[in-house]
Amino acid sequence: MSYTLGIDIGTFESKGVIVDEAGEIVASAASPHKMIVPRPGWAEHRADEDWWHDFKTISRKLLDTSGIDPSDIRCVATSAIGPCMLPVDEAGIPLMNGVLYGVDTRAEQEIVELTDNLGADKILERCGNALTSQSVGPKILWLKRNRPEIYEKAAKFLTSTSYVVFRLTGEYVIDHYTAANFSPLYDVRMQDWAADLSDGIADPSRLPRLMWSTEIAGRISAQAAAETGLAEGTPVTAGTIDAAAEAVSVGVHEPGDMMMMYGSTVFIILVTGERVQDSRLWYAPWLYPGTHASMAGLATSGTLTHWFRDEFAAELSKDAAFAALAEEARGSPKGAKGLIMLPYFSGERTPIHDPLAKGAFFGLNLTHGRGDLYRALLEGIAYGTGHVIETYREAGQAPARILAVGGGTKNDVWLQATSDIGGLDQIVCEKTVGAAYGDAFLAAVAIGAAAPEDILLWNPPDSTIKAEEHAVYKSQYKLFRELYESTKHIAAALGESAD
Repeated sequence: MSYTLGIDIGTFESKGVIVDEAGEIVASAASPHKMIVPRPGWAEHRADEDWWHDFKTISRKLLDTSGIDPSDIRCVATSAIGPCMLPVDEAGIPLMNGVLYGVDTRAEQEIVELTDNLGADKILERCGNALTSQSVGPKILWLKRNRPEIYEKAAKFLTSTSYVVFRLTGEYVIDHYTAANFSPLYDVRMQDWAADLSDGIADPSRLPRLMWSTEIAGRISAQAAAETGLAEGTPVTAGTIDAAAEAVSVGVHEPGDMMMMYGSTVFIILVTGERVQDSRLWYAPWLYPGTHASMAGLATSGTLTHWFRDEFAAELSKDAAFAALAEEARGSPKGAKGLIMLPYFSGERTPIHDPLAKGAFFGLNLTHGRGDLYRALLEGIAYGTGHVIETYREAGQAPARILAVGGGTKNDVWLQATSDIGGLDQIVCEKTVGAAYGDAFLAAVAIGAAAPEDILLWNPPDSTIKAEEHAVYKSQYKLFRELYESTKHIAAALGESAD
């Protein structure tokens, strides 16, 4: 028997699995860490203490739990949160904490200036994406302006997956799907670094080598073998962003398939037959040559449920808190007794791309209790998700099949509200492990042990959440949209006063 191993580095927790040739999970393990928020609008991880530490810890846990001989693991694949910005020196040593994906909004000024200088239309045509807080290019420019001593020392600018693969193999690589988030440094037409657009930001020589996700980046070095317990010489794929691996894990495969990921953020990936060019959404080549993907994501989702638990349910044990809060939310009627929540606690990504947006509970009265607040929070995230689904439909890309995955799939109130507000059915597959399982599958594809369509055999559908119509959601969705539009000038002013 031979196996593949997948490890995913998440926002708050990393997970890993060992999978056999039939897709059965032989062992699983997890390791928690924290997101660092040095100041409002910033979000960071420590590359060694969070990303690499988690990989080493999980790898050894998996081997110890399974009892598998490391030499029987034929391939390793990893994924991680992204896109991130991590400068490293000539030896590959991190020069600062990794700057996280769109939840980190520090480069707002650079986004505006680059858009003005290069032109919004040119950026969208060449890079496939408008510049937003999700883009890595502006964050590198922010580093150049605000931390010039670090910028000058940086030999390479990596993302999270690139760093883990480097620690495993000594190779600096990045997959095309992730690279497309480095706007304006990546040209989606040429599928190469855009030297003419990167002038003044970062020369392409300071960026990782481009590969497809299932290409072999290198083999585990002697040092990495000693640290992880894996066998020296084991092939390692180029890897990808966690959301892409998560989409693969539940069967997203052909045009029209959409993943709805319920994690620290809601992240959506739609595989398409052609490139979708819409400034409200993100575009990237999909994981295999000749394929395309259109993405969207909220800035805060599961993060909000953690915040609510910690701030308003501290008396509950962390293991039981979410179940108890969900039960309280079930006791509140749909619409939370006229309470609406804007989920923009870290600004917002798609479709409004507003880093100054603020969170709010609106409509509070003395009859509202904790269960109403928690239902309003879940429904607020669902309204934000519904806004994204509406955007896809307006772009002519209505999904044919939606597959739900992530820790939030355990929350039936959240799932049902999303289906009802978005007017879509959602399929939940047998295995909801997430990105680590997708990594293990991509590792199997990389060595020819599986074909991309075999994921449907590895992880078949288990249940479906049917969309139901509710008048209160229709009316409150309109109010949700109006509430943001009516208050965004106040949110922006609050942001300015906070500075």
